[in-house]
Amino acid sequence: MPEGELVDSTTPWEYTLYIPNDLRAVTVSRRTLRLILTMHGLIRLVDTAELLATELVSNAVRHTKGPAALRVSWSVGVLRIGAWDTDPEPPGEPASFAGAEAGRGIALVRACADLWGWKPLAGDGNRGKYVWCDLAAV
Repeated sequence: MPEGELVDSTTPWEYTLYIPNDLRAVTVSRRTLRLILTMHGLIRLVDTAELLATELVSNAVRHTKGPAALRVSWSVGVLRIGAWDTDPEPPGEPASFAGAEAGRGIALVRACADLWGWKPLAGDGNRGKYVWCDLAAV
């Protein structure tokens, strides 16, 4: 960030990164998120936000065949991280950490986020689902 530039954490903003169905997109999404949060002066949220975004984008890419998107927004002290994918089915039930080889992503999201959820998308040519989580900047 340029020296002397003040960060206005009260102004809402939103970014969307459209990604192909490619596991390399997970790394691109994580690095893009780090840059966005750093530029907005939210470096204290980066580690947890990267973990959450990695899980959401990884699920979107691994479990669907179409493109996906990472959406990051800030409003009223809350960072929302979400992933859109083309599969309208709900995210799988979180597996327990003990002995599970898969399904831990949503369990991590549930454990690390202040709030999370999902919604199916349909209409106006949209399809799929949007899985999101919130981090409050306390």
